[in-house]
Amino acid sequence: MKPLPPSACSGSTLGLLFRQVRDAMWARMEHELAAAGHELTFSQYIALKKLSDGPHGVTDLARAAELNPGAMTRLLDKLEARGLVARVADPADRRALNINLTEAGASMWQDVNQCGQRVRERAMQGMSDSEREQLTRLLEQVRDNLSFTDS
Repeated sequence: MKPLPPSACSGSTLGLLFRQVRDAMWARMEHELAAAGHELTFSQYIALKKLSDGPHGVTDLARAAELNPGAMTRLLDKLEARGLVARVADPADRRALNINLTEAGASMWQDVNQCGQRVRERAMQGMSDSEREQLTRLLEQVRDNLSFTDS
């Protein structure tokens, strides 16, 4: 495959475009959340999203939200105070805690997830199914190419 000329997509332009897309998606998501009556930070959203598929430990949640464990503990304190998550002793290791969505948290997640679906749909408006799949594959390839895990 022939590389693009340097002016077509310089590294700084590509990085800036990724940043602009990320910022625009989160700004739209905040707008959707506010319209639905939900006040969440991006990190809280990520924690709830991760917990929607089952219990997780603090370290796992911190990794997913790209926070240190102390910051995640403070974030979970806020979510727990709102009745959205609960800390439960891990039956396999009583020193460890699992974080679960409460009934209220699971209910809220259903609504928040619909907000996310609306944002994703808006982001890909005007694209065919094959274009959407291609965009996703290309972004995954860029991510994987830049990952340090395969170096």
